[in-house]
Amino acid sequence: MAPGPQLVAFIPSSHLGSSHAFYAGVLGLDRVEATSMANVYDAYGTPLRVTLVTDHSPSPFTIIGFYVSDVLASMAELRERGVQFKSYEGYDQDADGIWTTPNGRRVAWFEDPDRNIISLSQPAE
Repeated sequence: MAPGPQLVAFIPSSHLGSSHAFYAGVLGLDRVEATSMANVYDAYGTPLRVTLVTDHSPSPFTIIGFYVSDVLASMAELRERGVQFKSYEGYDQDADGIWTTPNGRRVAWFEDPDRNIISLSQPAE
């Protein structure tokens, strides 16, 4: 069977320079394309297209996430790079800001410069 089309993820940005500093500098993603309308990054095999949207309003929910093997270690690495993690009312997050889902998945949230919400998610043990 032939492989299907490749998934491309999209994230809106009000300023591509600030977004590049974050996605390349903080998250460590390699930029593979740059135009006046978008930057494209290699997000571990998935193209991540950060697209210029001048009238961007952030969504109040997670728009993209990364599965990680150790959420606490990933958080520590991102905190060293200046990332601040979010706490949300109604979620029983621990002192590190991690919420454990009913099925045991561990989740933490942070924002990019445009206040787009990004998650880290560790599978249940």
